[in-house]
Amino acid sequence: MAGPGGSAAVGGADGGTAWLRAMPAVFVLIWSTGFIVARYGMPHAPPLSFLSLRYLLSVGCFLIWIALARVAWPRGAAQWGHLGLTGVLMHGGYLGGVWAAVRSGMGAGTVALIVGLQPLLTALWVSAQARSPLTGQALREPVTPRQWAGLLLGQGGLLLVVWHKLGIGEVTAANLSLGLLALASITVGTLYQKRHVAPCDVRSANAVQLMAALAVTAPLALLESAPVVWHPALVGALAWSVLALTLGGSSLLYLLIQRGAATRVTSLLYLVPPCTALMAWGLFGETLGGLTLAGVAMCVLGVAWVVRESH
Repeated sequence: MAGPGGSAAVGGADGGTAWLRAMPAVFVLIWSTGFIVARYGMPHAPPLSFLSLRYLLSVGCFLIWIALARVAWPRGAAQWGHLGLTGVLMHGGYLGGVWAAVRSGMGAGTVALIVGLQPLLTALWVSAQARSPLTGQALREPVTPRQWAGLLLGQGGLLLVVWHKLGIGEVTAANLSLGLLALASITVGTLYQKRHVAPCDVRSANAVQLMAALAVTAPLALLESAPVVWHPALVGALAWSVLALTLGGSSLLYLLIQRGAATRVTSLLYLVPPCTALMAWGLFGETLGGLTLAGVAMCVLGVAWVVRESH
């Protein structure tokens, strides 16, 4: 697992290198299960109540892990503040917006399409910052023409993947605002973390982020009128959300942001809707048409163009 500086230490140099190379693929697979979990758990709990339980249990798991491993906590009030803000954005704002939008009637494919705009927004911001003499060095990552082509190709593939899920009349002003909130939260949170959060242990950093998200989400959950029904599907969805999505997926995202350029990291999210479509096909029997398969190929090629180092 991550060492004190957030670096991987897995079985020596060769094992560590192999793990670092596998991290993006593992992240995409784990992150893609988010909408699958929502399908299982959403009928039995309102979104903010579910997320509050997820954050609470995740914080408990991280605290036990931190105590057993004697992990160092982030140093300084400023670092705690930066982590708290990114936690509110990347956990509370992003997940809260996505789950509330789905609960309000927006299809999962539509939400995926809206949030899938993040790599383009990140590339636009990074490109603008790279040309600005007023910014610091952390985000100076000029986007190359090949990367722009990859971003646009990935966006086109994303449209093909979710196109068959778009329904007439499912989008309202309310759930559209929630989807845009999720998009803005994950985009700003990713860029802010890349620039302001200093390297630290991923376990203690995640614990701080989740505590901040819980502090914001729990009071809002008290306003929800629907009860939590402890159905086996809800218990399973909650367990997977805590152990795989939060402890696994969020930790990998934190490490990827610290290690990689913001544009290359966020471009991995183009692969999430195609992977989700494939999982839904295997688990729920949802059909995969020719346009979906073509979109998967476009997403994979687009991401390859973005993440490949310039020569």
